[in-house]
Amino acid sequence: MENFTPLPALAGGLLIGGAVSLLLLLNGRLAGASGILAGLVSPQRGDTTWRALFVVGLVIGTSGWLALTGSAPPRFDSGWPMIVLGGLLTGVGTRIGAGCTSGHGVCGIARLAPRSLVATGVFMAAGMATVFVARHLVGG
Repeated sequence: MENFTPLPALAGGLLIGGAVSLLLLLNGRLAGASGILAGLVSPQRGDTTWRALFVVGLVIGTSGWLALTGSAPPRFDSGWPMIVLGGLLTGVGTRIGAGCTSGHGVCGIARLAPRSLVATGVFMAAGMATVFVARHLVGG
């Protein structure tokens, strides 16, 4: 509980909810980060500007928050090969699961989409199992 920060978490949740709502209302698109990135990798005519702005906003928003709060950026002790492998596995998983935590967990649950409810449950169970194995069986 030492890292429990309810007010910043609430503020972040409100910002995420507001941002995905605006994207849906103004652009008719769901804010699934993996789908947005996939659309930049294999672009379709007239569909890249908003995607690029979304990704730039993620980078600027994160950088701005770190600068504004004086927070240290996240530290990764695994090294670049493991980070790249994790990113690639995440990308494969989002393709198999037809979406990511932002698409299913934020937008899909808000729309009460049955497959998003199931997918988010699977994400959460897999995350809990991973933490259990890493902390208690592997000894991380």
